[in-house]
Amino acid sequence: MSLLEVENLHVSYGAIQALRGCSLHVDEGEIVTLIGGNGAGKSTMLRTISGLLTPKQGEIRFDGNSIRKAAPHLVARAGLIHVPEGRGIFANLTVEENLQLGAFSRTDHQQIREDRERALTLFPRVRERLRQAAGTLSGGEQQMVAIARALLARPKLLMLDEPSLGLAPQVVQTIFQVIREINRTGTTILLVEQNAAMALNVAHRAYVIEVGSIEMEGPASELAKSDDIRKAYLGIH
Repeated sequence: MSLLEVENLHVSYGAIQALRGCSLHVDEGEIVTLIGGNGAGKSTMLRTISGLLTPKQGEIRFDGNSIRKAAPHLVARAGLIHVPEGRGIFANLTVEENLQLGAFSRTDHQQIREDRERALTLFPRVRERLRQAAGTLSGGEQQMVAIARALLARPKLLMLDEPSLGLAPQVVQTIFQVIREINRTGTTILLVEQNAAMALNVAHRAYVIEVGSIEMEGPASELAKSDDIRKAYLGIH
C-alpha cells in the first residue's frame, strides 16, 4: 500500500514553474530516492509535500488522506517528518533541547524515552554532545542531531533533504548506514540526494527529476546500471 501518493503536482515560484506535473509514490517500508541536478525541483517537491509550499495543481495523499492544503504542523503531526536541507537545528539551544523539540507534540512519555535512547544508540556522537549548544557542533554532528530529532517525532515517513551535503566522506558513510538502519526498523524514507551513487545504493526505488519533471523511475539497482544515469549523475562515461 502506498503511504505517500503525489499526483500531477504543479508548483510555481511567481512566473517560474518549479514542478511540472510530477507524480510519485512511496510504499510502506520502502526507501525511495529522488535524484537530480541543482535546481531540478527536488527540494521543492519535499517542501510542497510537507505543506511549506502550496501547489497550483495536483493532489498529495498521506496515509490515505489528502494533505494538499494541510498546514505544516498538521502534516508533521500526522507522522510525515521533514529534515530540511541545511538541517534546521536551533543553534542556540543545547543538543538535548533540540531533541526534546522533536517530541513536542507527543504525550507518550515512556515511548519518548525509548525513542530517545534508540536515536542516541544510532548516533553515539550525539549522546556525547547533549549539553553542548547545537551551533557549536560540526556539520556532520548537526546532521546527526537533525535526524535524531526527527526520530523523536516517531515518523511514519521520514523525508531527508540532502543529508550528505557538505559532509566529509567518512561522515557520509555513517549517515547512510543509519538511514539503512532506520528503515530496517520500520520507518519509510523519501530521500533527496545529490550523491546519486550513495542514494541508489541505499534505496529500493528511484525517481530522476530534471527541470521540474520526472524523467525516469524504477528499481534503484536498475537505474544505477542505466548509461544515461551513469553519465549524468555517477560521473561514469
